[in-house]
Amino acid sequence: MTNTSSTRTTEGDTQVRRRGRLYRVMRYIPLVAPVLLWAVPCWVLLYTGQHWPLPVLLLGTALFVLGLIGMPLAMARGHGRRQQDWAAIIGDTLLGTSWILFTWSVLLGVLLRLALTIAGVGDSEDQARTVTWAVLGVSALMVGWGYIEARRVPRVRRLDVQLPRLGAGLDGLRVVLITDTHYGPLDRARWSARVCERVNTLEADLVCHTGDIADGTAQRRRAQAAPLGTVQATRARVYVTGNHEYYSEAQGWVDLMGELGWEPLRNRHLLLERGGDTLVVAGVDDVTAENSGLAGHGAHLAGALSGADPELPVLLLAHQPKFVDRAAADGIDLQLSGHTHGGQIWPFHHLVRLDQPALAGLSHHGARTLLYTSRGTGFWGPPFRVFAPSEITLLVLRSPHAATSPGTDQAHTSA
Repeated sequence: MTNTSSTRTTEGDTQVRRRGRLYRVMRYIPLVAPVLLWAVPCWVLLYTGQHWPLPVLLLGTALFVLGLIGMPLAMARGHGRRQQDWAAIIGDTLLGTSWILFTWSVLLGVLLRLALTIAGVGDSEDQARTVTWAVLGVSALMVGWGYIEARRVPRVRRLDVQLPRLGAGLDGLRVVLITDTHYGPLDRARWSARVCERVNTLEADLVCHTGDIADGTAQRRRAQAAPLGTVQATRARVYVTGNHEYYSEAQGWVDLMGELGWEPLRNRHLLLERGGDTLVVAGVDDVTAENSGLAGHGAHLAGALSGADPELPVLLLAHQPKFVDRAAADGIDLQLSGHTHGGQIWPFHHLVRLDQPALAGLSHHGARTLLYTSRGTGFWGPPFRVFAPSEITLLVLRSPHAATSPGTDQAHTSA
């Protein structure tokens, strides 16, 4: 496998710069973000020339102040040491709602007002009220639609992916990817069962879960995760840890997945053989494991590939797309990842791009490495998905050595 010092240096510098930008932004977000998320909509909706009656102004202001105070308190109570699900639901919902209100207050508060001014429609108060009702209407629509999108069973996204080193005997191998199920405060046991039922209609040879199973310990979320034990695959079901496992007793999740019949690929691999050809299926712990303090946990690609024939094609499971820098340096053929959620609530994807080399879909890295990044099967925190639909992914691996092989990198969505 290819491995040059110059490639490692260049890709390492890129990763350091990317992390540096993210950390500079993230340092101030906890202090500034809550204020902006509530203050900007409050100003746009109430104080930009609408001349509301005093009771409306006072009530509206009180609601925004209540949101500003209540959201961080509820999130701290729900996601902090107490782990109270009711508080997490309230805090997460307020977070998502405030983000949507903020986004459309900024966009419509500037663009719509500018359009009305250019068109000469109404005086300043008429324009202000038009903007207010437009922001409220669009935000309500996004909240309702986003909630439905988050709670539905994901559609199946199918891709044919050609791997140059894949043997003809493995042509047509069906790999199903689910990830970021994030079982959490909202009980999704029924949703989980329906997801697994849909996976079982895909006749997978290999089913992969690339981490972030849940928010909470395995004991606490066991009922929601239990349907994963019903998933069917003709060859194997494999799993790697995500960063959220390391917030909630990662080893417990590794043990539970093993109990449910999944093979935890913790810096190790298995061989998948068919038609006289072999595929190395490897997995690594999430990169956050290195600082988790858990003995034996950490992302070690060399350990994952130890003993594997370097001439064989490799399918690698790694939770975060950013691991592709290491994968490409070692000439991995295909990496499967999740983590990004496709941004989950637009336009949050711009912040995700500061930390990750890919947001969603298939991308090329290095001389031969392909990365597929799933938008995720579930949702984290706010129960909304806006312009970032969830997915169950079916990847059909294609060999250039097969008698007939469809074109590569083709994608379409099926029901």
